[in-house]
Amino acid sequence: MDEEKFLHDHPSTPRTKDEMDKIINRLKRIEGQVRGVQKMVEDDRYCIDILVQISAIQSALKNVGFSVTERHINHCVSDAIMKGEGKESIEELMNVMKQFSK
Repeated sequence: MDEEKFLHDHPSTPRTKDEMDKIINRLKRIEGQVRGVQKMVEDDRYCIDILVQISAIQSALKNVGFSVTERHINHCVSDAIMKGEGKESIEELMNVMKQFSK
């Protein structure tokens, strides 16, 4: 990964336990889906079935990313704008969002 300097190494507003639990539970479900795909490959399942599951995993992971992004905008970017650091915060976010489109 590039040696980029990020504005912060933690959220400006700490995540609530409920927020953390929701993200962790989603990631655990995705982890289970990945293990399921590994088993499908081991069982020499039909390629299309495997591809459908991979697509579902990508979609689920993208949705977690959007959820984290939404929170980042509503808290970290918003706080940065109020502190006069909005331009830097938006640039930082845009650089990361470009990774989503690769």
